[in-house]
Amino acid sequence: MASQIGRRKFLATLLGGAAAWPLAARAQQAGKLPTVGFAGSNASAWGPWTAAFAARMHELGWIEGRTLAIEYRWSEGRPERIDEIAAEFVNRNVDVIVTNDSSAPTMKQATSVIPIVFVLGNDPLGTGLVTNLARPGANVTGLSVQQTETDSKRLELLREVVPRLRRVAIMANVGHPASLRQARELHAAAGALGLEVVPLDIRHAEDIAGAFAALNAQADALYIVQDAFAVANMARIMTFALTAHLPTIVYSRDFVSFGALMSYGASLPALFRRTADFVDRILRGTKPGDIPVEQPTKFELVINLSTAKALGITIPSNVLAIADEVIE
Repeated sequence: MASQIGRRKFLATLLGGAAAWPLAARAQQAGKLPTVGFAGSNASAWGPWTAAFAARMHELGWIEGRTLAIEYRWSEGRPERIDEIAAEFVNRNVDVIVTNDSSAPTMKQATSVIPIVFVLGNDPLGTGLVTNLARPGANVTGLSVQQTETDSKRLELLREVVPRLRRVAIMANVGHPASLRQARELHAAAGALGLEVVPLDIRHAEDIAGAFAALNAQADALYIVQDAFAVANMARIMTFALTAHLPTIVYSRDFVSFGALMSYGASLPALFRRTADFVDRILRGTKPGDIPVEQPTKFELVINLSTAKALGITIPSNVLAIADEVIE
């Protein structure tokens, strides 16, 4: 009897220890590399961000192809594609999923076991991704870019460089709850600044041309609520905006490279590097629910002087003085 009790204790200790093994160790025991399922909206647009993520993972000791596998998948702004990617990641039993806030709810619905790290989370509490920022619980954590404060800052910057600004068009993907919520908050922020809002509501890529046609020169500037859909259609949106001679402000510098006048927001490469820190901790055994959701600490203002010149806009010296980057 004593030997049976001892054996049960031994097995309990062994199994308990196995449950606590880091995910990386368990993956290697199973004969495969630890695998990160990385879901984004567009390979080209996300290129600088995925490079920042991979570089940080390498710094942390993970060598792609040798000690780590990263499976990249792209939705190209198609909601049905997100469902397919989520199912694939679950079937492949990846060790961690990295995704944006547009896709995170679908990933969370697909699995309650695989750790999920979201990046670019507009409103993780409001969308129900987590119930508490300090202790997210469950299998989800990530980086929030809640934009209430920066929304007003962008509008103020826009008003400063476009002196005659009276009406601002706000383009938002109303099929995305977080974007819709941000658009509503922007309406209130614009009203507080004495600005009239012209809504440009879109749901599909085919809506973009019609939205600009309906605008019909009724706005002095354009504010793009940035989400996965907007990023996937960045070139198309900016082509119409430049044709309409609209000074445009956005969240990230990528749109500025395509001709937007300004961007103000968190440094996205820095966010993706920080995402790698989250993934590293999870692969080494930390539960995602024990990792607090973080908010960005580094913000940057980028100005496109070529666009300003083409629009006949002179950027005030005080705004240029605080710019982190100026594109000539």
